Amino acid sequence: MIEVKGLYFSYDGNEVLHNINITIHDGEFIAIMGENGAGKTTLIKHFNGLLKPSKGEVLIDGVSTREATVASLSRKVGLVFQNPDHQLFSETVFQEVAFSMRNYGYPEETIRRRVNFILETLDLRSYAETSPFMLSGGERKRVALASILVSDPKHIVLDEPTIGQDHQQKEKLKNFIVQMNTQGRTVIIVTHDVEFVVECRPKVILLSKGSILAEGSYDEILSDEDLVRRASLVPPQIGLLMSSLRDLGFNPATLDVYQAKSAIEKRLLSNVSKTL
Repeated sequence: MIEVKGLYFSYDGNEVLHNINITIHDGEFIAIMGENGAGKTTLIKHFNGLLKPSKGEVLIDGVSTREATVASLSRKVGLVFQNPDHQLFSETVFQEVAFSMRNYGYPEETIRRRVNFILETLDLRSYAETSPFMLSGGERKRVALASILVSDPKHIVLDEPTIGQDHQQKEKLKNFIVQMNTQGRTVIIVTHDVEFVVECRPKVILLSKGSILAEGSYDEILSDEDLVRRASLVPPQIGLLMSSLRDLGFNPATLDVYQAKSAIEKRLLSNVSKTL
Protein backbone atom coordinates (compact mmCIF):
# COMPACT_ATOMS: atom_id res chain seq x y z
CA MET A 1 0.00 0.00 0.00
CA ILE A 2 0.92 3.69 -0.12
CA GLU A 3 0.98 5.37 3.28
CA VAL A 4 1.44 9.11 3.83
CA LYS A 5 2.00 10.03 7.48
CA GLY A 6 2.10 13.61 8.72
CA LEU A 7 3.57 14.84 5.42
CA TYR A 8 4.79 18.42 5.22
CA PHE A 9 6.65 19.80 2.23
CA SER A 10 8.06 23.25 1.50
CA TYR A 11 9.61 24.90 -1.55
CA ASP A 12 12.15 27.59 -0.62
CA GLY A 13 10.51 28.05 2.77
CA ASN A 14 6.95 28.18 1.38
CA GLU A 15 4.81 25.36 2.77
CA VAL A 16 3.00 23.52 -0.04
CA LEU A 17 1.70 20.46 1.83
CA HIS A 18 0.47 20.58 5.42
CA ASN A 19 0.01 17.48 7.62
CA ILE A 20 -1.20 15.10 4.89
CA ASN A 21 -2.30 11.69 6.15
CA ILE A 22 -3.48 9.18 3.53
CA THR A 23 -3.61 5.40 3.28
CA ILE A 24 -4.13 3.97 -0.23
CA HIS A 25 -4.63 0.21 -0.17
CA ASP A 26 -3.55 -2.17 -2.92
CA GLY A 27 -6.08 -2.22 -5.75
CA GLU A 28 -7.81 1.05 -4.83
CA PHE A 29 -8.85 3.60 -7.45
CA ILE A 30 -8.28 7.16 -6.24
CA ALA A 31 -8.89 10.58 -7.80
CA ILE A 32 -6.99 13.47 -6.22
CA MET A 33 -8.81 16.72 -6.97
CA GLY A 34 -8.58 20.39 -6.02
CA GLU A 35 -7.81 23.87 -7.29
CA ASN A 36 -4.62 24.85 -9.12
CA GLY A 37 -1.90 25.21 -6.53
CA ALA A 38 -3.62 22.87 -4.04
CA GLY A 39 -0.52 20.65 -3.93
CA LYS A 40 -1.82 17.69 -5.97
CA THR A 41 1.23 17.23 -8.22
CA THR A 42 3.59 17.90 -5.33
CA LEU A 43 1.86 15.12 -3.38
CA ILE A 44 2.09 12.46 -6.08
CA LYS A 45 5.77 13.24 -6.72
CA HIS A 46 6.34 11.91 -3.21
CA PHE A 47 4.93 8.53 -4.25
CA ASN A 48 8.00 7.54 -6.28
CA GLY A 49 10.61 9.55 -4.42
CA LEU A 50 11.00 12.45 -6.83
CA LEU A 51 10.37 14.64 -3.78
CA LYS A 52 11.26 13.82 -0.18
CA PRO A 53 9.18 15.01 2.80
CA SER A 54 10.30 18.11 4.70
CA LYS A 55 8.63 16.41 7.65
CA GLY A 56 6.73 13.14 8.09
CA GLU A 57 7.14 10.10 5.86
CA VAL A 58 5.83 8.28 2.80
CA LEU A 59 5.88 4.48 2.73
CA ILE A 60 5.55 2.41 -0.46
CA ASP A 61 4.75 -1.19 0.43
CA GLY A 62 6.31 -0.56 3.82
CA VAL A 63 9.52 1.04 2.50
CA SER A 64 10.23 4.68 3.32
CA THR A 65 10.90 6.82 0.26
CA ARG A 66 13.76 8.41 2.22
CA GLU A 67 15.56 5.06 2.16
CA ALA A 68 14.88 4.00 -1.44
CA THR A 69 16.15 5.28 -4.79
CA VAL A 70 13.86 6.80 -7.41
CA ALA A 71 14.87 3.96 -9.75
CA SER A 72 13.76 1.24 -7.32
CA LEU A 73 10.54 3.07 -6.45
CA SER A 74 9.73 3.62 -10.14
CA ARG A 75 9.49 -0.13 -10.64
CA LYS A 76 6.62 -0.12 -8.13
CA VAL A 77 5.07 3.29 -8.81
CA GLY A 78 4.73 4.43 -12.43
CA LEU A 79 4.16 8.20 -12.68
CA VAL A 80 2.91 9.84 -15.87
CA PHE A 81 3.54 13.60 -15.79
CA GLN A 82 0.95 16.19 -16.80
CA ASN A 83 3.34 17.48 -19.49
CA PRO A 84 4.56 14.47 -21.52
CA ASP A 85 7.54 16.43 -22.86
CA HIS A 86 9.05 16.19 -19.38
CA GLN A 87 9.62 12.45 -19.84
CA LEU A 88 9.96 11.82 -23.60
CA PHE A 89 13.45 11.65 -25.15
CA SER A 90 13.77 8.78 -27.68
CA GLU A 91 13.89 9.00 -31.48
CA THR A 92 10.83 6.84 -32.10
CA VAL A 93 7.67 5.91 -30.23
CA PHE A 94 8.71 2.24 -30.16
CA GLN A 95 12.12 3.06 -28.65
CA GLU A 96 10.49 5.37 -26.11
CA VAL A 97 8.09 2.70 -24.88
CA ALA A 98 10.73 -0.05 -24.99
CA PHE A 99 13.36 1.92 -23.03
CA SER A 100 12.43 0.88 -19.48
CA MET A 101 12.17 -2.82 -20.35
CA ARG A 102 15.56 -2.73 -22.10
CA ASN A 103 16.97 -0.91 -19.07
CA TYR A 104 15.66 -3.75 -16.86
CA GLY A 105 17.25 -6.37 -19.16
CA TYR A 106 14.19 -8.11 -20.62
CA PRO A 107 14.72 -10.32 -23.73
CA GLU A 108 14.10 -8.50 -27.02
CA GLU A 109 11.24 -10.80 -28.05
CA THR A 110 9.44 -10.12 -24.76
CA ILE A 111 10.03 -6.40 -25.24
CA ARG A 112 8.71 -6.43 -28.82
CA ARG A 113 5.58 -8.37 -27.87
CA ARG A 114 4.82 -6.24 -24.81
CA VAL A 115 5.48 -2.90 -26.56
CA ASN A 116 3.31 -3.80 -29.54
CA PHE A 117 0.48 -4.82 -27.22
CA ILE A 118 0.63 -1.53 -25.29
CA LEU A 119 0.83 0.53 -28.50
CA GLU A 120 -2.18 -1.30 -29.93
CA THR A 121 -4.15 -0.84 -26.70
CA LEU A 122 -3.52 2.92 -26.64
CA ASP A 123 -4.16 3.37 -30.39
CA LEU A 124 -0.49 4.21 -31.12
CA ARG A 125 0.57 1.25 -33.28
CA SER A 126 0.70 3.31 -36.50
CA TYR A 127 3.14 5.75 -34.85
CA ALA A 128 5.69 3.10 -33.77
CA GLU A 129 8.48 4.44 -36.02
CA THR A 130 7.48 8.12 -35.70
CA SER A 131 9.29 10.59 -33.46
CA PRO A 132 7.12 11.24 -30.38
CA PHE A 133 7.86 14.95 -30.80
CA MET A 134 6.04 14.92 -34.16
CA LEU A 135 2.78 13.89 -32.49
CA SER A 136 -0.03 15.99 -31.06
CA GLY A 137 -0.16 16.81 -27.35
CA GLY A 138 -2.80 14.15 -26.71
CA GLU A 139 -0.84 11.52 -28.63
CA ARG A 140 2.38 12.37 -26.76
CA LYS A 141 0.41 11.98 -23.53
CA ARG A 142 -0.54 8.44 -24.56
CA VAL A 143 3.08 7.66 -25.49
CA ALA A 144 4.18 8.77 -22.01
CA LEU A 145 1.46 6.56 -20.51
CA ALA A 146 2.56 3.61 -22.66
CA SER A 147 6.19 4.06 -21.57
CA ILE A 148 5.14 3.65 -17.94
CA LEU A 149 2.60 0.85 -18.40
CA VAL A 150 4.91 -1.35 -20.44
CA SER A 151 7.03 -2.27 -17.38
CA ASP A 152 3.87 -3.28 -15.47
CA PRO A 153 4.20 -1.24 -12.23
CA LYS A 154 2.04 -2.23 -9.26
CA HIS A 155 0.82 1.34 -8.64
CA ILE A 156 0.01 3.72 -11.51
CA VAL A 157 -0.22 7.49 -11.01
CA LEU A 158 -1.59 9.70 -13.81
CA ASP A 159 -1.36 13.49 -13.63
CA GLU A 160 -4.24 15.09 -15.61
CA PRO A 161 -4.58 12.15 -18.04
CA THR A 162 -7.56 13.57 -19.97
CA ILE A 163 -5.93 16.86 -21.02
CA GLY A 164 -5.63 16.94 -24.82
CA GLN A 165 -7.80 13.84 -25.32
CA ASP A 166 -11.00 13.91 -27.39
CA HIS A 167 -14.19 12.15 -26.29
CA GLN A 168 -13.30 8.88 -28.01
CA GLN A 169 -9.83 8.78 -26.45
CA LYS A 170 -11.27 9.65 -23.03
CA GLU A 171 -13.63 6.69 -23.33
CA LYS A 172 -10.75 4.37 -24.26
CA LEU A 173 -8.66 5.76 -21.41
CA LYS A 174 -11.51 5.23 -18.95
CA ASN A 175 -11.97 1.62 -20.05
CA PHE A 176 -8.23 0.99 -19.85
CA ILE A 177 -7.95 2.51 -16.36
CA VAL A 178 -10.93 0.52 -15.10
CA GLN A 179 -9.45 -2.64 -16.63
CA MET A 180 -6.09 -2.04 -14.90
CA ASN A 181 -7.83 -1.46 -11.60
CA THR A 182 -9.96 -4.59 -12.05
CA GLN A 183 -6.73 -6.55 -12.53
CA GLY A 184 -5.64 -5.47 -9.05
CA ARG A 185 -3.43 -2.46 -9.76
CA THR A 186 -3.65 0.64 -7.64
CA VAL A 187 -4.66 3.56 -9.90
CA ILE A 188 -4.33 7.18 -8.80
CA ILE A 189 -5.34 10.06 -11.06
CA VAL A 190 -4.93 13.79 -10.51
CA THR A 191 -7.64 15.62 -12.42
CA HIS A 192 -9.98 18.61 -12.68
CA ASP A 193 -12.26 16.64 -15.01
CA VAL A 194 -15.30 16.03 -12.77
CA GLU A 195 -17.30 14.38 -15.58
CA PHE A 196 -14.48 11.87 -16.15
CA VAL A 197 -14.39 11.11 -12.42
CA VAL A 198 -18.15 10.52 -12.39
CA GLU A 199 -17.78 8.03 -15.24
CA CYS A 200 -14.86 6.22 -13.55
CA ARG A 201 -16.36 6.24 -10.01
CA PRO A 202 -13.20 6.28 -7.90
CA LYS A 203 -12.75 7.31 -4.30
CA VAL A 204 -12.01 11.06 -4.17
CA ILE A 205 -9.42 12.90 -2.08
CA LEU A 206 -10.08 16.64 -2.20
CA LEU A 207 -7.13 18.95 -1.57
CA SER A 208 -7.22 22.68 -0.94
CA LYS A 209 -4.33 24.97 -0.05
CA GLY A 210 -2.06 22.05 0.74
CA SER A 211 -4.41 20.25 3.14
CA ILE A 212 -7.03 17.51 2.77
CA LEU A 213 -10.44 19.15 2.51
CA ALA A 214 -12.49 15.95 2.22
CA GLU A 215 -12.21 12.26 1.43
CA GLY A 216 -14.94 9.85 0.35
CA SER A 217 -16.84 8.21 -2.51
CA TYR A 218 -17.09 10.16 -5.76
CA ASP A 219 -20.85 10.71 -5.44
CA GLU A 220 -20.62 11.79 -1.80
CA ILE A 221 -17.93 14.39 -2.54
CA LEU A 222 -19.03 15.67 -5.96
CA SER A 223 -22.71 16.02 -5.03
CA ASP A 224 -21.76 18.46 -2.24
CA GLU A 225 -21.90 21.72 -4.20
CA ASP A 226 -20.46 23.82 -1.38
CA LEU A 227 -17.53 21.46 -0.93
CA VAL A 228 -16.85 21.29 -4.67
CA ARG A 229 -16.90 25.07 -5.06
CA ARG A 230 -14.57 25.51 -2.06
CA ALA A 231 -12.07 23.41 -4.02
CA SER A 232 -12.64 25.68 -7.09
CA LEU A 233 -14.16 22.84 -9.11
CA VAL A 234 -17.28 22.90 -11.27
CA PRO A 235 -20.01 20.49 -10.06
CA PRO A 236 -20.99 17.69 -12.50
CA GLN A 237 -23.75 18.71 -14.92
CA ILE A 238 -26.06 15.84 -13.96
CA GLY A 239 -25.56 16.69 -10.32
CA LEU A 240 -26.63 20.30 -10.94
CA LEU A 241 -29.71 19.06 -12.80
CA MET A 242 -30.75 16.64 -10.06
CA SER A 243 -30.07 19.25 -7.38
CA SER A 244 -32.39 21.68 -9.17
CA LEU A 245 -35.08 18.97 -9.03
CA ARG A 246 -34.54 18.28 -5.33
CA ASP A 247 -37.93 19.80 -4.37
CA LEU A 248 -39.62 17.29 -6.65
CA GLY A 249 -38.13 14.42 -4.69
CA PHE A 250 -35.09 13.65 -6.88
CA ASN A 251 -31.84 12.61 -5.22
CA PRO A 252 -29.17 15.35 -5.65
CA ALA A 253 -26.45 12.72 -5.10
CA THR A 254 -27.39 11.11 -8.44
CA LEU A 255 -24.49 11.98 -10.76
CA ASP A 256 -24.64 9.20 -13.34
CA VAL A 257 -26.49 10.14 -16.53
CA TYR A 258 -28.12 6.71 -16.85
CA GLN A 259 -29.32 6.67 -13.25
CA ALA A 260 -30.70 10.20 -13.71
CA LYS A 261 -32.45 9.15 -16.94
CA SER A 262 -33.98 6.13 -15.20
CA ALA A 263 -35.21 8.23 -12.24
CA ILE A 264 -36.80 10.86 -14.49
CA GLU A 265 -38.44 8.25 -16.74
CA LYS A 266 -39.83 6.45 -13.71
CA ARG A 267 -41.33 9.68 -12.40
CA LEU A 268 -42.84 10.57 -15.79
CA LEU A 269 -44.37 7.12 -16.21
CA SER A 270 -45.78 7.34 -12.67
CA ASN A 271 -47.37 10.72 -13.43
CA VAL A 272 -48.82 9.43 -16.71
CA SER A 273 -50.34 6.38 -15.02
CA LYS A 274 -52.00 8.62 -12.39
CA THR A 275 -53.70 10.68 -15.08
CA LEU A 276 -55.16 7.65 -16.86
